[in-house]
Amino acid sequence: MKITKQLQYTIVGLASFAFLSTLVLDLSTKQAQSDARVVNHSGIVRGASQRWVKLELQDTQNAKLSDKIDQIITGLLEGDQALNLPKATDAAYRAKMLEVKTAWEQLKAKTARARAGNASDESVVRDSEAFFELTNDSVFLAEAAATRDVTQSRLVNLAVLLVNLAVLGFVGYTLQRASKVLQGSVSTMAGTSSKIAETVRTQEKIIQDQTNSVKSTTISMEELGGNTLKTATQAQASARDAQKALTVAQAGSETVEQTTSAMQSLKEQVEDIAKQIIQLSEQTAQIESISKLVSDVADQTNMLSLNAAVEAARAGEQGKGFAVVAGEIRKLADQSGRSAEKIGTLISDIQASINSTIMVTDEGTKTAATSLALADETSLAFANIRAAMEGISKTNEQMAAASKLQAVTVQQSVSSMNAINLGAQEASSSTKQVKASTSSLSDLSKELSLTV
Repeated sequence: MKITKQLQYTIVGLASFAFLSTLVLDLSTKQAQSDARVVNHSGIVRGASQRWVKLELQDTQNAKLSDKIDQIITGLLEGDQALNLPKATDAAYRAKMLEVKTAWEQLKAKTARARAGNASDESVVRDSEAFFELTNDSVFLAEAAATRDVTQSRLVNLAVLLVNLAVLGFVGYTLQRASKVLQGSVSTMAGTSSKIAETVRTQEKIIQDQTNSVKSTTISMEELGGNTLKTATQAQASARDAQKALTVAQAGSETVEQTTSAMQSLKEQVEDIAKQIIQLSEQTAQIESISKLVSDVADQTNMLSLNAAVEAARAGEQGKGFAVVAGEIRKLADQSGRSAEKIGTLISDIQASINSTIMVTDEGTKTAATSLALADETSLAFANIRAAMEGISKTNEQMAAASKLQAVTVQQSVSSMNAINLGAQEASSSTKQVKASTSSLSDLSKELSLTV
């Protein structure tokens, strides 16, 4: 068994025996007091009963004294808290007190008869003397019981004393062994204390360096948290701008779609105009053919009118009227020829204009097709821009969310670094306390080496 356990058990044993000794002494004292009160009140019953008899024989009644004797006799038998009397436990004394109680009742009855004239005073005195002897015996028995209790208390106290001496001897032996062990342990503890002190100094320096590093890291993390919050704010602003640009791109795409639709309508209209111009060119060619036919008819009519004029001149007077008709026909033929020439000129101009219009219309058709293709490409470009802006907007939103999450993470990291810093400070404080405790332990080792 370890010495410390032996010392602990020894201390507990000493405390227990000390408590037991105190308890035994207290019980012995209380028992002695109770025995003294029992002897005393037994004597009181003896003397008070004789006094009561004398008063009764002198015709002086004292009910209070009689009641007091009754209370004492009952208290000696059954115990009385008011009189601080214990219940009778000794068999001989209890039997004697029962006799005393019976004799007392008989004595009171005979005294009452004597007051009534039914008994003589001499018989009352004889009974009183017998009662006196009986109470005297009860006093002796009470004293004998008290003597036995005192003897038992002395024996118990002697046993307790012997046990205490044995325990003290064991304590002395244990202390002697502990002293030898301590003498060997003190030197070891002194060396160990020096090594612990050196280790604590090294650890204190490491913790101080760690504290400084944690402070620097905390400052950097706080700056990073501030920058992250700024980045999150900028990302949100960029996301809003990207959303606006997406709205503009959607509007531009709708406008291009409308322009494409208009260009398609224009292309269809230009194609319709080209078809109508072609039809007009065909009709103009037909008119030109008719105009040539009219011109040919006019030339032939003019030749016929000349021939008719020649024939009318040959006919003389009979052909004058025909000559006039021939002249009018010739005039009509000339007018028709001139009109045909004008029509031919107009048709040529119209044909030239139609050819120019056909060329312009063809160019317009090509331009409309090119514009339509460009509009399609522009629409596709706006669709790509819209898709890109949607991607940018989503990316910015993701960046903003990630920046917020990063800011929260950085804030948590700052809190963790602050907790680590606080823990490092507490560790530094604990190290200082350990250092002080180690110094005290070293001093104590020195004192123990001188004392043990």
